This record gives sequence, structure tokens and C-alpha cells, in this order.
Amino acid sequence: MTDTNRTGKISQLSLIMSRRAALVGFGTIATAAMAHQGGGGKAVRPSVRLTLASGDGREIPVFDWTPSVCGVGTILFSHGAASSPDKYLRLIEPWVAQGWRVLAPLHVDSRDHPETEKFKGLASWKARLEDIRALSAYLGANHYVAAGHSYGGLVALTLGGSQAIAPDGLEGPLGDDKVQAVIALSPPAPIPVLITRAGYGTLSVPALIQTGTRDIVPGMSADSADGWKGHLVPFEAAAAGGQRYGLVLEGVDHYFGGAICDFEQPGPPQLAQLDAAVHLSDLFLQAHGLGQNAMQRELKSRITDQLPARLFFK
Repeated sequence: MTDTNRTGKISQLSLIMSRRAALVGFGTIATAAMAHQGGGGKAVRPSVRLTLASGDGREIPVFDWTPSVCGVGTILFSHGAASSPDKYLRLIEPWVAQGWRVLAPLHVDSRDHPETEKFKGLASWKARLEDIRALSAYLGANHYVAAGHSYGGLVALTLGGSQAIAPDGLEGPLGDDKVQAVIALSPPAPIPVLITRAGYGTLSVPALIQTGTRDIVPGMSADSADGWKGHLVPFEAAAAGGQRYGLVLEGVDHYFGGAICDFEQPGPPQLAQLDAAVHLSDLFLQAHGLGQNAMQRELKSRITDQLPARLFFK
């Protein structure tokens, strides 16, 4: 790839990140999360704030939601570009209520991260992968489910075997053999400096990949009837027979109307659709995070080519 093309693709990544920004300061996370309606009416905040270290000693702030009931497993969650983990309470709370421990790093591209100005363009990609490596090491031999939204969806899919483009200076495999399954909400369409369609096709674990009919890929007109379909490329490219589900929700945009990721979206929040996505993610977690055969049958019973919740399987 020429320097000109590479610069153009990095600029495209920067555009995606700037358009999908969130604005609540890290110093007021607990207050904001408890006050926002997205908390589902419950005052929920991380039970523990961990600080891990990357290989070069960079501090990694981590949110740790620990269930009050008996734990069933662990989810590592990667937030969207410029956002932060506390902006996903409507997604994370139900998982925790079902017994999942959720660990979520505050990535350096977050507007809430104190050193975000030091990580421009692809520097954030390298740092994100380092964040997850540190979390995986923290878990030791324990397996986990990789989950993420938008940019974080790419992280989750990469951990699950999709062959992303390794950033300069990062050695070793990008995937993680400890990943049991992947939940990717609105992952990006292929971006050559990050991942290709063929790269998405090497996904090696069960996955639930979601988008919505108003989830328009940046750079496409909102009037384009198919402008949302790029987010489904990871599902389409993956080989059949691997327990992969593609979910399309009618009328849903990239932020569920501001219910997740970016509270500054005009709304109104698409709460019923988000509840539907959360419910299907719960079934998927039981089916493929815990390996429950009954839940696998239940999830497959929801397969339909009809909106408002179109569920594909391959």
C-alpha cells in the first residue's frame, strides 16, 4: 500500500472515531452512570476499578462488574471508538444479572482517557490489542467470551480468530485461544488498514453479529437502502458450520438512539430494540458461552428472515 493510500485510510479511521465520540469525563463516571436513564433504573457502577499494565508499562484502567449471584463466566468487553465502558450499562447490567463477570478496559481512544491525545490514528489500534492482552493474562488459564461494539466489535472478532492487520510494533498472534465465543455489535465494514473481508472470514468460534437497518456505514448516505449492510460482512465472510448468527434489527442505528455508546445522539432511545438484542445475547451466552444444548435449540428456534428482528444462522 502506498503512503498516500495508507494516510487516506488512517484519515478514514479518524473520521469514524470522531463521528462516534462520547463526552462524559472519566472523573465523573460513577455519577454519570448512576444518573443516566440507560442504567435501567438501578444505580450500578463498577464494583472494582482495576489498573493493569501493558507490556511497556502503560497503565490500563479497567472496569470490573462482578455479579452478586454465583458467577458463571467472564466477558471481556471492548467499547466503541471515543466512548467508555460506563456508556453501555443497558447492555452490561443484564449480563451481570445473569452471573457474568464483565471486565472492560478504558481504551486510549476514549474521550475520557487522560492520555487520549497521545494516541492518534492506528496508535489506538495497537493500544486496544495490548489492553486485551493484559486482561487475558490477568485471567490466567480461564476462558472467556469476547464482546464489543463498533471498533470494539472488531477487537472481539479479532480475538475470536478473524485475521486483522497487525499494527506496527505488536508481535505475536492477535487471536486468543481462550475465547469461547464472540458478540460483536455493529462491527466496522472492512477497512484495509485494519481488516479485509477475507480477514473477517477466518473467524473460528461461535459468534453473534448485530446491526440495524439505520446503522449506516460512515461515508454512505443515510438514504442508501443498503447502507447498513457493511456491518454484516463478518457474518457473511465467516465459513458455514461454525455456529454464527447474524442479527438485523429494524429501525436501529449505530447507537440504539443514544441508549449506548454516545448519550449525545438525538434519539429517541431505541430501548425495545436494545432489549431484544440483549435477550438474544443472553440466549447466545447460555448456548455458546456455557455450552447449554437446550439454549442452542432455543436460539435456533428464533431464526427468521422477517423483521423486526431478523436472525440468520450459518
